[in-house]
Amino acid sequence: MDPLISLRDAAPIPFWLDDPDRPHAARALVGATRCDLLVVGGGYSGLWTALIAKERDPSADVVLIEAQEVGGAASGRNGGFCEASLTHGLNNGLQRWPNEIGLLEQLGRENLQAIEDTIERHGIDCAWERTGSLVVATEPYQVAGLTEEAESAARYGSRPVLLDADAVRAEIDSPTFLGGLWNKDDVAMVNPARLAWGLKQACLNLGVRIHEHTPAMELTEAGAGIAVRTPYGRIDTARVALATNAYPSLVRRHRPYTVPVYDYALMTEPLTDAQLASVGWRNRQGFADSANQFHYVRLSADNRILWGGYDAVYRYRGRVSAEHDQRPATFATLARHFFRTFPQLEGVRFTHAWGGAIDTSTRFCVFFDTSHRGKVAYAAGYTGLGVGATRFGAEVMLDLLAGDRTRRTALEMVRSKPLPFPPEPVRSLGIGITKWSLARADENAGRRNLWLKTLDRFGLGFDS
Repeated sequence: MDPLISLRDAAPIPFWLDDPDRPHAARALVGATRCDLLVVGGGYSGLWTALIAKERDPSADVVLIEAQEVGGAASGRNGGFCEASLTHGLNNGLQRWPNEIGLLEQLGRENLQAIEDTIERHGIDCAWERTGSLVVATEPYQVAGLTEEAESAARYGSRPVLLDADAVRAEIDSPTFLGGLWNKDDVAMVNPARLAWGLKQACLNLGVRIHEHTPAMELTEAGAGIAVRTPYGRIDTARVALATNAYPSLVRRHRPYTVPVYDYALMTEPLTDAQLASVGWRNRQGFADSANQFHYVRLSADNRILWGGYDAVYRYRGRVSAEHDQRPATFATLARHFFRTFPQLEGVRFTHAWGGAIDTSTRFCVFFDTSHRGKVAYAAGYTGLGVGATRFGAEVMLDLLAGDRTRRTALEMVRSKPLPFPPEPVRSLGIGITKWSLARADENAGRRNLWLKTLDRFGLGFDS
């Protein structure tokens, strides 16, 4: 069967957001108001910030504003991998902060457990499954890398299970799998939109005032506080937490530190019992392959397969627009790769095809900053691994706004910033050369060319 036939009836909307239980949007802000803390952005970063602020101080008056609807951007359309890593993987953290990676790994595990505890405490129905995840080798040269990764992970508190070709295919059966590394403890699968909506309801239950369809237009100092202008009103506040991520920051000097990169995904129809049995997958782990241009894959609660990744598309000047959420060429590539990986599923159809922007930084993980004499805090740059790390980012922003010195704010990771991206047209040219080089490395047994080695040396890069 032509793989493209599988896309014929795919709806051009995110599967997770196509839910009859999607909550109604809160009313837009009209008029002027005051609060103790204003959170700008209604994705995970903003939701966690508002929730934790109220848990720390129930008397605090917290307002959250969202330009569209809560969870409607990256937080409601990602793959639903909630990982303990705060550094976009152990290897990235080791390269950048070798002296504090042990603490970062510990804080990441504590953060993941805190997410699970919050879901239970607030009764959030989000299909949370602490299944762990697999990294699979699909080329012979990648097998040795799994062994090295297992040894590194074991040194920092993980208990990964190294699988040979037969063992990994006993978990998830694909003729392309040559080996695997199963992290059983540090990754959960979640319905990302329902997590966002559950956090929204938890915020409302604690007294957070939420206004959707309320973009922040301008941020200025106003006396001892900060004023934020919206289309129909104004908010005067003592402190602001900026959680806009892939969207342009209200503080202009933050903008060169991130670029929006578009990522794409497909979702199949629910598998029959026979189809699922042909793949195995009894332990329901998520998985990703070991290539630079990698796929991420997981089962939904109703046994659909989410198949995403591979392409990471940057648009000239970094515009974020709904018109970029669809990319037929990428969907066709993903469909071909799906049936190459799972030939036993020939005939399965895709019901949804979508994309969205992620905020990428040159160090592949979150960074922090403050402005306006400490009255504004900012976190961004999660680079596609923000489902879990945004909760940690929220804690850091609140620590910074309070002026508290904690284990988190003492981290070099928190005190330092990545190198900024260069201006256009150098930015687009550099990202294009990097993408080409990563694809060549995948075709050349992982060998990195001079361009990639130079980026490595200077702590720059590009990743999905």
